[in-house]
Amino acid sequence: MTRRTIGFVVFAAIVSAVCVRLGFWQLDRREERRALNAMLATRLGAEAGPAFDVMRDSATAQFRRATARGIYDFANEVAVGSRTHQGSPGVHVLTPLRISGRDTALLVNRGWVYSPDAMSIDFGRWVEADTATVTGYLLALPRGGTGLVSIPANPRTVRRLDADSIAARLPYPIAPFLLVQTAPPRTVADSATVRVATPVLDEGPHLGYAFQWFAFALIGLIGAAVIMRADRRGSQHARSARGTVRQPFPRDET
Repeated sequence: MTRRTIGFVVFAAIVSAVCVRLGFWQLDRREERRALNAMLATRLGAEAGPAFDVMRDSATAQFRRATARGIYDFANEVAVGSRTHQGSPGVHVLTPLRISGRDTALLVNRGWVYSPDAMSIDFGRWVEADTATVTGYLLALPRGGTGLVSIPANPRTVRRLDADSIAARLPYPIAPFLLVQTAPPRTVADSATVRVATPVLDEGPHLGYAFQWFAFALIGLIGAAVIMRADRRGSQHARSARGTVRQPFPRDET
């Protein structure tokens, strides 16, 4: 084989090996997704317990169904900006729920509302009944992270969830988990928030991606085989041509 052919074959073999590795990586991601789905199905399918009781075990509280009854503090609610719904810009509304006998408030994600700039809303339009029994699932409030949280032009809107930043805006402590409300809102249709959906329990695109990577690997190997065969045929033709040229002409003995 020529150096050029050898170089191409080596390159194709390396690329194919990388594609195979990426294919198995996608299969591993699929198994991780299956395990996550099994956990979500178990926790989301369980009976809802009192929110603060469920939060006692922080290791298993994530995505657990929970319920709480209290009074909404609409004066101190916060919006989380840059949240979309069916392609439309908006925000999520987080409202503290004050529970009798507790100093710590529970943040409730009451859902998505439309906002043209995905930052500012009229909070007064989205008020529900003060006293509420809220049912949903728990999500841990992240701490730290990178990037700005506050928006100077909209002091009641944050760019992302951050427990410390949100707690600094409130006159009382908040629970380490927020409750994502799933029950339909008890408001008129034109002022109802859109409840946040539960996580989708599917396997994602990982199997399809794995097949694609394996297909790329196969294409690379087939391409290398074709080039090697063409190189071998070229070498045979070249040898045949040289043999024909060197063959002596017969002598004329007449």
